[in-house]
Amino acid sequence: MPDLYYMAASPPCRSVLLTAKAVGVELNLKKVDVMGGEHMKPEFLEINFQHTIPTLVDGNIKLWESRAICSYLASQYGKDDSLYPNNPRARCIVDARLNFDMGTLYHRFTDYAFPVMRGQKPDPANLEKLKEALGWLNRFLTEYTFAAGNKVTIADHCLISSVSTIEAIGIELDEYTRIVKWMKRCKIAMPGYKEANVDGAEMIGGFLKKKFEELKVEVNP
Repeated sequence: MPDLYYMAASPPCRSVLLTAKAVGVELNLKKVDVMGGEHMKPEFLEINFQHTIPTLVDGNIKLWESRAICSYLASQYGKDDSLYPNNPRARCIVDARLNFDMGTLYHRFTDYAFPVMRGQKPDPANLEKLKEALGWLNRFLTEYTFAAGNKVTIADHCLISSVSTIEAIGIELDEYTRIVKWMKRCKIAMPGYKEANVDGAEMIGGFLKKKFEELKVEVNP
């Protein structure tokens, strides 16, 4: 059974949990208290010297970076290649959406929201950049039912983890009508969606909302 070092509130960790549910692999979940510094302890650094979560240990494989873990789980344990297609033309779209999530959408979310954890007021310009990224995702969904095709892929697992967190902190999504419809489809199509994603999103959403309130700043002015 693979070990997953994780924190439920973390969107990247939740994307891995969704992929594991989808392929039906049971994970030995090991919570890491990042706020308490557990990721910097010698025993964890022996596993992952970059001290990041999620981290997967499966036999002699030690793997971090959530999107790499998702692709590994889908390839190693998937009953078919639907979550991460073998066909290069189909796979490149999945890879493009994974990179969009990592380098644009989730990155812009953290740029906007995470400074409040350090007691810093968010930059309104970063909110506009985040909304721009949401607009791009909304446009991607013009072509397909899901993020990279007409079936759920690991791109959806990663993107829904990010978008559900964005929604959980109080950013209104109603204007992104395709995203709203896609989220409803994901909730129905993804096994174990609530357990793997909703509870953690609510956890970080509540935490960040409180930080915004302490700074007397509206999340979505």
